[in-house]
Amino acid sequence: MTCSSLKARLEARLDPVSAWSPGRTAGRSDYDLNPGHSRPARELRPAAVLVPVIARAEGPSVLLTRRSDSLASHTGQIAFAGGRLDPGETALDAALREAWEEIALDPAVVEPLGLGDPYETVTGFLVTPVVGWLAAPPQVTPSPAEVAEVFEAPWNFLMDPVNHRRDYYDPDTGPRRWFWAMPYRERYIWGATAGILKGLFARLYGEEAAPLEAAQADAIECAE
Repeated sequence: MTCSSLKARLEARLDPVSAWSPGRTAGRSDYDLNPGHSRPARELRPAAVLVPVIARAEGPSVLLTRRSDSLASHTGQIAFAGGRLDPGETALDAALREAWEEIALDPAVVEPLGLGDPYETVTGFLVTPVVGWLAAPPQVTPSPAEVAEVFEAPWNFLMDPVNHRRDYYDPDTGPRRWFWAMPYRERYIWGATAGILKGLFARLYGEEAAPLEAAQADAIECAE
């Protein structure tokens, strides 16, 4: 399937991959829903994630992972394949490398389309979302040390504002923290992953008079 409408929208609305530089600043962050929280002065550590959009006959989907329960941090959370940049890497280099290491996604099947808004996490990373196009469902093998599961979530679901929920938790110390969440079936997509998807929605459909209808039209075109 070509899904030409969605692909054209991604190419037109995202920043070109060539526009990446180490000096890019955050366009979105964990602080967006927590404006009253203290934001430390620090040098953010560069990182990147791959946001793989799969062209399926029944409608496009996004490839996501559930992190291993044996990891030292963020155990069991829903995430995109990704991680910090190695010296000399670009965001694209790191996103493709991490996707290969985490789920054995062959870089040759990924067509990079563009960059989403850099995202600052409360843990001090500046994450660049790299959107990649997959013309067919890929073969993947999760690395047991890092990934417990690989799954797909429908484009229609992720780009429906009804599914963009503001949730919160109360830490042991300090004020309540709010975050975006997009619960999908038994999987709880939240935090930076949901924030990046929310940013992608804003980039692609935020200027549309009827954003949900535009997203649905992109998905329906894949099945025609």
